[in-house]
Formats: sequence, C-alpha cells, structure tokens
Amino acid sequence: MKRKLSVILLTVALISALTGCGRNPAANAAIDLGTSSVYTEDERTAAVRLILNEFRTWNGCELHSVSYAGDAECNEKDLAWLNELRAANDAEEPFTQCILFLSDFHSPENDRNSGFNDDFEYTDWQWWLARSDGGKWKLITWGY
Repeated sequence: MKRKLSVILLTVALISALTGCGRNPAANAAIDLGTSSVYTEDERTAAVRLILNEFRTWNGCELHSVSYAGDAECNEKDLAWLNELRAANDAEEPFTQCILFLSDFHSPENDRNSGFNDDFEYTDWQWWLARSDGGKWKLITWGY
C-alpha cells in the first residue's frame, strides 16, 4: 500500500511539474516506474522527467502511459549502440549506463507537420536514455 501511494504521489508530482500555460498533453498519463535492482526510484523519476519534457513539445499528441521496461532491457549491445550516438548528442564521456522506457500515445488528427501518422495510436514507443558513471541522464533517441 505504501509503494502504491508513493507511485500515485510521484505521478501527480511529475504531471504537476509539467503543467504550465496551455494544455498539458501528459495530464492523464499513467507513469509506471516499475522496480529495479539497478536504479533507484529517484533515478528512474529523473529519466521520466526528461521524457515528459520532450513529449510536451509534441503538439497535438496525447500521452497515455510511460513505463520502465525493466533492468534486463539494457545490455552491452544497447550501450554500444547508444555510445555510437553519443557525438550527435553532445556527450563527451562514454556512456556506462542506459535505461529504457516505453510509452503509448495518440497522434493528432490532422497535423502534417508532426511527422506522425494522423489520428494514430502508438504503442510501445521506446525512449532510450544514457549516462556516464551515475551522472545525469541524457535522452538519446526515441521511436520504434
């Protein structure tokens, strides 16, 4: 019960942090930080904040959920791939840790400029983040 209350309060806090002028596309999103033996709740929360900040710039999209994919989802192959993307993301130090979140969202009905299919439900959209030795997360790439 205590964990469930903590997750609910965290969800409210994350959404409140993103509420500003205008409509908040993540206002009703379910946030599932899952459990981890690798990353603390605060570390997973920091990663979700970056995801929500990025999603907020996607005009007309409505976020339904963001969930931690689990400790087993990041391996040496994924870390090597994210390190290949490092230069394009202005990261000087090699990444030593990565984390993956999945999200579900709906694209706008008629927005030719969004780059998404019109009026489409996207599921299991991947959000890859990486960092160097316990530093701050960087949102490196996202998509299918």
